[in-house]
Amino acid sequence: MIGIVGYGAHVPRRRIKVEEISKVWGTDADSYKSGLVLEEKSVPSSDEDTISISVEAARNALKRAGIDPQKIGAIYVGSESHPYAVKPSGTVVADAIGATPEVHCADFEFACKAGSEAMFVTMALVKSGWMEYALAIGADTSQGKPGDALEYTASAGGAAFIMGGKNVLAEIEHTYSFMTDTPDFWRREYQFYPEHAGRFTGEPAYFKHVLGAANGIMERAGMKPQDFTFAVFHQPNGKFPLRAGKMLGFSRSQMETGLLCPIIGNTYSGSSPLGLTAILDIAKPGDRILMVSYGSGSGSDGFIWKVTERIREAQDRAPKTREMIAKGKIQVDYGTYAKYRGKIKTG
Repeated sequence: MIGIVGYGAHVPRRRIKVEEISKVWGTDADSYKSGLVLEEKSVPSSDEDTISISVEAARNALKRAGIDPQKIGAIYVGSESHPYAVKPSGTVVADAIGATPEVHCADFEFACKAGSEAMFVTMALVKSGWMEYALAIGADTSQGKPGDALEYTASAGGAAFIMGGKNVLAEIEHTYSFMTDTPDFWRREYQFYPEHAGRFTGEPAYFKHVLGAANGIMERAGMKPQDFTFAVFHQPNGKFPLRAGKMLGFSRSQMETGLLCPIIGNTYSGSSPLGLTAILDIAKPGDRILMVSYGSGSGSDGFIWKVTERIREAQDRAPKTREMIAKGKIQVDYGTYAKYRGKIKTG
């Protein structure tokens, strides 16, 4: 049995409401709130970045796994906002959590799919017998150009998963990937903000790939939507995953637990992985979970997880995701948000 032996999440405490952004740009807040199905988003402060978020999420995963960090054979950090262009995030995370210098580190990129990429590779390494445990992280402090639609959703947060073959709390049953060359969103070297292809980010980008991966993995597994207790899809906003799930035949009740975008925004590489942590927080033995990521450029990874008896003892060992999101929130105005996100340029 191979799967998740520990998981953890981290979301910055600061938030900015849709109304605060709309007030600055003179837009209709209600239309954005209903159109994006979004209330507010998380904001990283000046001392928070992809690495610090990854470290906190990894520490929570270690608490749930109850293992010595020196037994981790690989650490892979998936993000499109690595703090350094030339310097890995993974080595900093490894040192911070007390991993051995013999650990293998790599930083992954595939737009918002970088986190599930890391999950796929760490799972394969453990399954091959190459190492006992491996750590996968999906985290971002995403960027949105001032006044652009992305500014309403681009947020910060991350999730970490330790893969192993002992004391598994969620077994991996099937994986499936679906990829095409569809350039719906991109950022070139030296550009601070990404560009996007507007309405084409829905079709032929997001829906083609999410539905392709979801239908593909269910066909491979011989399963239907009613065979799952929960489903979580990439969340660029609150509307897209609900629409995708409905098109596939999932009910809103199956998707609500993992749907976090309405209260924290789009955490990019942390999006569907964070949703998975919220599901694992309340899951019961025997529950099946469908997870489908999405990354622009474009591709989706699908996973089917089956929850084991061990979930009961792991859930309370670290902060639960929705409780973390709700606790100690600090609302900020647009000026503070702009300062933290480096939107104000001097000279």
